[in-house]
Amino acid sequence: MSTTEIGERIHIETEVLDVPASEVPSIGTRTRFEVVASILERLFDVVTVLTVTPLSYYLYGVLPVGRHVRYSPMSVAEFSALCALVFMVLLDNSGAYRRANSLMRIRETERILQAGAIVMAIIFPLTFFSARLFSRGVLLTGAVLVPGALILEKQAFFSTILFLHKRNHGIRRVLIYGAGYTGKRVFSVLNRSIKIGLRPVAVVDDSPELAGQRVYGSGYRRQYSVRVVRGPLTVELIRRHQASMVIVAIPSLSQEKLDEVTSIASAAGAISAFVPRTSDNSESFGEFADIDGLLIAYRGEPSGSQGYEVLKRGFDLVTALLVMCFISPAWLMISWMIRRDSPGPVLFKQARVGKNGAIFQIYKFRTMYVDAPRYDYHPSDTNDPRVTKFGRWLRRSSLDELPQLINVLKGEMSLVGPRPEMPFIVAEYEERHKKRLSVIPGITGLWQLSADRAFPIHENLHCDLYYIRYRNFFMDVAILLHTALFAMRGI
Repeated sequence: MSTTEIGERIHIETEVLDVPASEVPSIGTRTRFEVVASILERLFDVVTVLTVTPLSYYLYGVLPVGRHVRYSPMSVAEFSALCALVFMVLLDNSGAYRRANSLMRIRETERILQAGAIVMAIIFPLTFFSARLFSRGVLLTGAVLVPGALILEKQAFFSTILFLHKRNHGIRRVLIYGAGYTGKRVFSVLNRSIKIGLRPVAVVDDSPELAGQRVYGSGYRRQYSVRVVRGPLTVELIRRHQASMVIVAIPSLSQEKLDEVTSIASAAGAISAFVPRTSDNSESFGEFADIDGLLIAYRGEPSGSQGYEVLKRGFDLVTALLVMCFISPAWLMISWMIRRDSPGPVLFKQARVGKNGAIFQIYKFRTMYVDAPRYDYHPSDTNDPRVTKFGRWLRRSSLDELPQLINVLKGEMSLVGPRPEMPFIVAEYEERHKKRLSVIPGITGLWQLSADRAFPIHENLHCDLYYIRYRNFFMDVAILLHTALFAMRGI
């Protein structure tokens, strides 16, 4: 979808009345912040590549492998500059420097991995025909270190931006009108898109039963949330929250009501924007786009090709076998602890629904007492009496999922994908939920990384739909890296 087509589908009221300066953040200041942040992000990326590429060369020099070919400092510097330039161009073309970030920054990690693979695909074959380029040992070392360093540098950069936003630098305060599914999605997108600088300060809804409930953003942990404020939306309400933007997150809102909300926002000195109407259900949207600071939704066809499926299966098999060999001592220790903690089998088996509705037996380390109901909703309370003492630790660390590597080897599951659910839950699926069954379920995925895992899977489709729409090999690797490096920091 082009920018022009998108622009035709959004509405924005730009008239801003005179209001106290303390209530409306300076747009000029925020714009300058965005420009400086964008420049610094590119600069940090360049510095990272320029630093790590020579480090790869010197590290290779001390490793007991290869011929240890020596190069002049000038050659090292020239090659590092070339790598930095290529990485910058590839990241820029892939959209890495856009203000809107994707779900939990998985796409940023994916783009870095993709750029590293492209650089290797271009340079590595040339080493067979040119004596001037670095040895293949240096390139392989850099292929690991450079993307890894960029991923860590990006995390540090985003953390710095978030730190500044929390101190009201470069932000615009936003009210979201509508606490339904779309409103929660908008809240999550604003919350995770750090570079945009739009901070949701409240969610307003006219429904009295929703008042006081909390809306959480998608993230590794439920770190940020706001309460639902009972409507109606008024000038006083907007000014009380010092909001300079109102986003209407009710696609089905009538034109008369939309005009009313726009007028109220304008009278309060706030910009207004809305998620566009569509004949499709809002849950079918594949992505939220950022156009001049406004978020809109658009659809996309699910990705995934035959080549990707073959590569994914091969990667699953090799990785699962290697991990099982590596963790076999831990597997034995966990088994002993389970038996010591409570009587019963080590493994827990349960029927789950896989791709296209196929039923299979999922394997997990047992975390509940043997007399607990086999088919029931998962415990949401850490003090649930069904869960054993050691089982609480296993659940908190996600180590109870390790036996599912057996399911991966059998082809019933993948390392990455939507979580498989129990048959009695799938039997109650609506048509929109059935899209989850179009791909092989996984051990980890976007939902498992997000704060939405605190709620039932079928009530939070956006993570799975996002994955189904954009899945590719590099996204799978990125999700696994985030699972290993970031999500398990809470252990």
